[in-house]
Amino acid sequence: MKNIFKISLMALLMLAGVSCSDFGDINNDPNNTTSVAPEVLLTNALRSVSSVVSRTTEVLYVQHMSETQYTDASRYSGINFDFNGWYTGPLADLNHIIELNTDPATAVDALVSGSNANQIAVARILKAYFFHVLTDRWGPLPYTNALQGRDNLRPAYDSQEVIYTDLFKELKEAVAQMDGGAGVDGDFILGGDMDMWAKFANSVRAKMALRLSEVAPATAQAEFVDAIAAGVISSNDEDVMYPYLAEAANQNPWFGAFITRTDYAVSSTLVDYMKPLSDPRLDVFADPAPNFGDVQGMPYGIENAGDIPNADVSFPGNPGVRGQDTPLAVITYAEMLFAQAEAVQKGWINGDAQALYEDAIRASWRQWGVYDEDAFTAFIAQSEVAWDAGNAMELIHNQKWVALYLNGLESWAEWRRTGYPTLSPAPDPLSPQPEIPVRQGYPTTERDINSDNYNAAVSLLGGEDNLHTPLWWDK
Repeated sequence: MKNIFKISLMALLMLAGVSCSDFGDINNDPNNTTSVAPEVLLTNALRSVSSVVSRTTEVLYVQHMSETQYTDASRYSGINFDFNGWYTGPLADLNHIIELNTDPATAVDALVSGSNANQIAVARILKAYFFHVLTDRWGPLPYTNALQGRDNLRPAYDSQEVIYTDLFKELKEAVAQMDGGAGVDGDFILGGDMDMWAKFANSVRAKMALRLSEVAPATAQAEFVDAIAAGVISSNDEDVMYPYLAEAANQNPWFGAFITRTDYAVSSTLVDYMKPLSDPRLDVFADPAPNFGDVQGMPYGIENAGDIPNADVSFPGNPGVRGQDTPLAVITYAEMLFAQAEAVQKGWINGDAQALYEDAIRASWRQWGVYDEDAFTAFIAQSEVAWDAGNAMELIHNQKWVALYLNGLESWAEWRRTGYPTLSPAPDPLSPQPEIPVRQGYPTTERDINSDNYNAAVSLLGGEDNLHTPLWWDK
């Protein structure tokens, strides 16, 4: 009996040990993976590029579009905008790609998605791109201490100057670390082409450098010259476009916005500039208004917009803008030519500013599929378009504003930097200050949960947390 008792006791203890330490696979969900391949993370992060190039709020700020019924956004009612999803979404995915390709325990398995160095480079470039977009909306942001997960749930903010300085470094180092090995998988925008990722990084750096032209001109010139020398987008064939599909899960957001609603029409501000010039891009940008048979603009920022019949105004062009699978521009050759025209005019680089300016318009016409040599020659001969060195900046940026149609974030940043085109605020504003916004307010969660760092960020901003405190580079 004693032996039986001892054996039974040993069996119970062994069972208890198993129960405490090993449940086999009972807690593993067979329908969910326990690890993610880097290419899946990259694809998921790249999908957020669509959220950059298809935003509507900034398209309204720069008056490419007007609202037709509910005009709150174009009258500046929104003050606080949430950035948390960027940190928990694409930025976290990209950070994880870097970790998987850096950690010796996972780096070998990560090779299934491309060389370790190339995956890290692409993740760094895309992180820099997103942070560049974000800091140009809010200003100071969690950056150096961000993306630490549970180790730091209340990160401090960095000034925009610190962020820009580090982004320049990240973009240059990322290109330098490309190793000539296998390109990245999961890349549905550039197809894993590392040469194009280098050009994309250099093009972002050139755009960033121009942002600093008034606040840090020496740095701006040095970074711009270096970026151009390193190689930027140099033909329409290299335009970086976000692709959409003719199916509901991956369709053009402007197509989706018009399935059951007609909330946006082409702004009279844009139409009144383009139509007198007989600019053929306008017929791609907008459909004819049924009651008129040609393109008609919608008044911007008015209180009683619903009183204007839909048949009296033009909606975004279909398929030119809002076809279900119509791509949207991320960075284009036209942008780079306008940037170089400005740089020549500033004395930063050598070249022919007039030729670059005209080539930029030509590239935009080709991008939108309307180029005709005779029509183009007549177009650039008009007094509102013809080159005038004494009025170069206004000419360059008025045409750049047109070329950036529906790329609201970039167009808004350029308008803030240059003051062109000359835009009048909404006539019936809802904002306490009747002015076009020059930044966006922090999410209220930061004020309530990360209060000390939020208050320090407002101090870095140098003004109130509202729509009207200029960013560091906005001088």
